[in-house]
Amino acid sequence: MKVLLLAGTAEARELASKMTEAGIEGVASLAGAVRRPAMQEMPTRIGGFGGEAAFARYLEVEGMTAVIDATHPFAARISERTERVCAERGIPYLQLLRPPWAPSEGDRWHDVNCEEEVADLVPTGATVFLATGRQTLERFEGLAGQEVIARQIDPPDGPFPFAGGRFLVGRPPFAVEDEMRLFRKLGVDWLVVKNAGGEPSRSKLDAARALGIPVAMIARPPQPPGDKVETVQGAMAWLREIERE
Repeated sequence: MKVLLLAGTAEARELASKMTEAGIEGVASLAGAVRRPAMQEMPTRIGGFGGEAAFARYLEVEGMTAVIDATHPFAARISERTERVCAERGIPYLQLLRPPWAPSEGDRWHDVNCEEEVADLVPTGATVFLATGRQTLERFEGLAGQEVIARQIDPPDGPFPFAGGRFLVGRPPFAVEDEMRLFRKLGVDWLVVKNAGGEPSRSKLDAARALGIPVAMIARPPQPPGDKVETVQGAMAWLREIERE
């Protein structure tokens, strides 16, 4: 068995370690969206595949017999393509998809379907903190003229895509107390988050609850069909199952 692990999440790093410990041959693949990605405990490739046909050729040439998709829950295009290519070629495919966040007592969440809907929620003059990554910033252009602060891991490689916005560089994880201190310092009125799930990155939501800050929660995109698990343990059980087949 040789497994392609589509990585980029904390769960993927943990799974790579577990697979290596179990002696399962595999290659971790990182999209290269982060300049200094956390290293995986298995052979790793960085960068895209060059399209669907090139991805299919990679699977064939490298002799991959299974694919685990442990990418970000909002990496919809990658997941859709991967499931489709695997289904066409009869390659077992699993999506390791952590559960979405759910509101707790005291949370002031406002559900939205997409980035463009956020502008309808935020009143004029509000200070908005975007904890949504850099790849979809242009979709928030309805917030132009507001004070918008977008946090990203790497220093920006270009200007902010619309007026009124600025970047804040920070590398997670962030403690709840640090997030509260930051939100107070910046005078944050609204927090905007994608519903990625995961405990390590929930601290910003806990900070917003403690400070009474409303949250615009962007819903996950539809996920592809196929086998799904929510934990690394579930992924390892799936690997053992297909290994016996």
